[in-house]
Amino acid sequence: MPHIILEYSANLDAKLDMSGLCTALKDAAAATGVFPPAGIRVRAFAASHVIIADADPGHGFIDITLRLAHGRDGQAKTLALDAVFDAARAYTADVMAHSPFMLSAELREIDGQFSRKASSIRDYLPPEMH
Repeated sequence: MPHIILEYSANLDAKLDMSGLCTALKDAAAATGVFPPAGIRVRAFAASHVIIADADPGHGFIDITLRLAHGRDGQAKTLALDAVFDAARAYTADVMAHSPFMLSAELREIDGQFSRKASSIRDYLPPEMH
């Protein structure tokens, strides 16, 4: 797994293809080799009520949280976070260049003792995605 969760200002829907961004982040995470592709989950949620800095309604943001299971070393975590952030930065470069925009990302480890999972997704995927 990881979970890649985007919270973003709803005004970005007019400037950015969020589905495309989700795909770009999934692809970037998979390319690291840190995660099995079958476990990658990306989702985005628009914040309809946002106040940023001076409250100008033209300001936008995307905050990315990368959640992953405990146990990977620092190098793997850095690789994963940098790959996702770099993909987001490249995808949003035009928005950053032409409008007030904030992009942030944070990695959080999930404590396995307090996490439960069930899935049949791998049953429906080709073996190379496991």
